[in-house]
Amino acid sequence: MFTPHTQEDKKIMLQKIGASTVQELFAQVPADLLHPVISLPEALPEGALTRHIKELADKNQSLSNFIGAGCEEHFIPAAVNALSSRGEFLTAYTPYQAEASQGTLQTIYEFQSCICALFDMDVCSASHYDGATALAEAAAACLRVNNRTKILYSAGLHPHYKEVLKTYLKHTANVKLEEVPLQNGTVDLAALEKQLTPEVSAFLVAGPNFFGQLEPLEDIGELVHKAGALFVTVAKPLALSLVHTPGQYGADFAVAEGQPLGNAMHFGGPGLGIFTCKKEFVRQVPGRIVGMAKDKNGKRSFVLTLQAREQHIRRERAASNICSNQALCALNAVIYMTLLGPEGLREVAELNLEKAHRLAELLQADGHTLQFHTPFFNEFVLRLNVPAKQVIKKLAKKGIAAGYDLGQVSKELKNCLQVCVTETKTDADLNAYVTAMRGF
Repeated sequence: MFTPHTQEDKKIMLQKIGASTVQELFAQVPADLLHPVISLPEALPEGALTRHIKELADKNQSLSNFIGAGCEEHFIPAAVNALSSRGEFLTAYTPYQAEASQGTLQTIYEFQSCICALFDMDVCSASHYDGATALAEAAAACLRVNNRTKILYSAGLHPHYKEVLKTYLKHTANVKLEEVPLQNGTVDLAALEKQLTPEVSAFLVAGPNFFGQLEPLEDIGELVHKAGALFVTVAKPLALSLVHTPGQYGADFAVAEGQPLGNAMHFGGPGLGIFTCKKEFVRQVPGRIVGMAKDKNGKRSFVLTLQAREQHIRRERAASNICSNQALCALNAVIYMTLLGPEGLREVAELNLEKAHRLAELLQADGHTLQFHTPFFNEFVLRLNVPAKQVIKKLAKKGIAAGYDLGQVSKELKNCLQVCVTETKTDADLNAYVTAMRGF
């Protein structure tokens, strides 16, 4: 790697930041990650490598997938990848120079417009790494808005989102994080009201939450605003065609994971962070916003409308150091939303709702029990007689990915299985699942 720094340059920089050596600078990085020992076999000829990769691929088992937990299997029209893989879009070039990036800027502008319409919110950023990152950025924005010192979050948030939130705010001085418990699968409103003290900056809640349950977001928003705090929600984009939108229930910031909008699951990523807010908070939006303008000839053009320069050159003064986005994933999302349109999105949402409830009804009729009994969208939790991981292992042998083992979240939930049903499942798939679950 080319580096222009001399030993003297490095010495001066280390002195400036208070480190005596480069090793001391990276002391927080575990040694096994900083200097990993990687044992790789010798390179193969192309033909032998292709054969080896095929042998590895043939070991994959195709399962009927009922796993959700933040990354869901949805049907992606062939046109999505056909369009987004065109050469015009496959570039790592960031759209700083408007004169060279009109196409990319227009797709980002249209992504923002579609998300604002879907969420019923005033402003949407160009995108973030994933839903968890977007949530952490929203929490940080709330702290900047009202200068309070505590963030409340629901116990029903995705566990990974909680971890990212804690990591983000770990070194923010005088900021406390506090969890609000659940009652019967949704936020305990009495506990929330008690915990909404004057130092609370914002309350963060997902709807549907990690367990798939629909939260009483109107009631929650009323309590939060009554306490003078900000209301931040994690929405499920596909569900917004059926349930109230963040704009309708008065969210100040609304974020989401955009993977279900035309992006494949791959091996859990990359995700697509969606970040929206009310107009009054537009100056707190991290990252960038693309706007529509006119060039010197009066023709329509697109530019980076809001992007704090401090994000790049004076990091310590920046509201956020996020300065990148997920343009290709956002492009997939805007193509997907454009192809389906409002009616198509609603039809997909209805299929998710109907099929999930159909499977829940079939399982209950067959003797199974739901852990929670509040309304849900396309995910629900089964209470089993044995640990969920045993069921997952046995159903995998029958060609079914049974769901997510909630024992990974809490020992108390080791017998609980989170099940996700999307539009991809047929009646035969649902019946096969019920049959396979007999005995558990």
